[in-house]
Amino acid sequence: MRGNDRQQADMYSYLSPEERVWADHPLRTIRTMADTALKNMSERFDTLYAKTGRPSIAPEKLLRAQLIQMLYSVRSERLLMEEIDYSMLFRWFVGMNLDEPVWDVTVFTKNRNRLLEGDVARELLCEVLAQAQAKGLTSDEHFTVDLTLIEAWASLKSFQRKEQKDGPPPDDPGNPTVNFHGEKRSNDTHESTTDGDARLARKGYGKEAKLSYNGNLLTENRNGLIVNTEVFQANGTAERDAALIMLEQIPGTRRVTVGADKGYDTKDFVAECRHLKVTPQVAQNVNRNGGSAIDARTTRHGGYAISQRKRKRIEECFGWLKTIALVRKVRHRGLEKVSWIFTFAAAAYNLVRMRKLLAPPVGAA
Repeated sequence: MRGNDRQQADMYSYLSPEERVWADHPLRTIRTMADTALKNMSERFDTLYAKTGRPSIAPEKLLRAQLIQMLYSVRSERLLMEEIDYSMLFRWFVGMNLDEPVWDVTVFTKNRNRLLEGDVARELLCEVLAQAQAKGLTSDEHFTVDLTLIEAWASLKSFQRKEQKDGPPPDDPGNPTVNFHGEKRSNDTHESTTDGDARLARKGYGKEAKLSYNGNLLTENRNGLIVNTEVFQANGTAERDAALIMLEQIPGTRRVTVGADKGYDTKDFVAECRHLKVTPQVAQNVNRNGGSAIDARTTRHGGYAISQRKRKRIEECFGWLKTIALVRKVRHRGLEKVSWIFTFAAAAYNLVRMRKLLAPPVGAA
């Protein structure tokens, strides 16, 4: 028998969002781990807010909203507020009741910017990583390092000469016509007028140059979790400089190994790694002038082949960060804010990865 299309908008509902979210929903595990990390950061949040005045939006809710934006690839903060307003799942994850009004997008942005000024993303990554270490999910002696280019929120039209003289007014102030065909442009003579920290860079020969940042990751080799992040201005040595900084921050005094691609096969990098008690298990660049800096002292061991196989996992991190978390082209300007977003996205990736690692085997009772 066909049911009636009866719509009773005046009926009251007494169900809470907690009751409406499935008991085995993937977000439940992520929410539990995120809440544990945020609870441990409570004292840090106290230092960011005044003791008196009107209560602001809870930082825990702001960060959970930022998490949901990355987990579900919501492309803008305005759309995020709309999704939270309509979605019971999103309201539950953020910690809002069904009758609670959603924030205005400008209110959310201004309150969230207070967290951008602090090193909150770095501390969140550390708290999430501490949970992984407590559960035995990480390695403390085998690591991988690599970088990717993060496209800046600036167009090539904004890349102009530093000492540009005043010219005629543009034909269209919002989107002027710019003809730079045949003009030699470099980071020494030009800079972006919208993002002064961005630098012109390209991933490889034959690739187009874009205004970008260098996003660097350090992952452990047991399960491919992100251990550390660094964002530098794009230049020829940023990847190796960032790698050494992250390796130096590894706790402990025992010798560790680091896998990397052939872009790290330089004498200076290898020598500095050995000085830091790090065994550089770097892919050999046999075409490099002067030969490879990696010799048989490293390649003869079986761990070298294992490290070269494990290091490919870091590409999975970059793929998730760019495709799901939408950091392929960041929507923030300035090195500090781009670094914050990149690090926060790394923490979100670890939460997703840990949920899968901690899930019971398929078919288990």
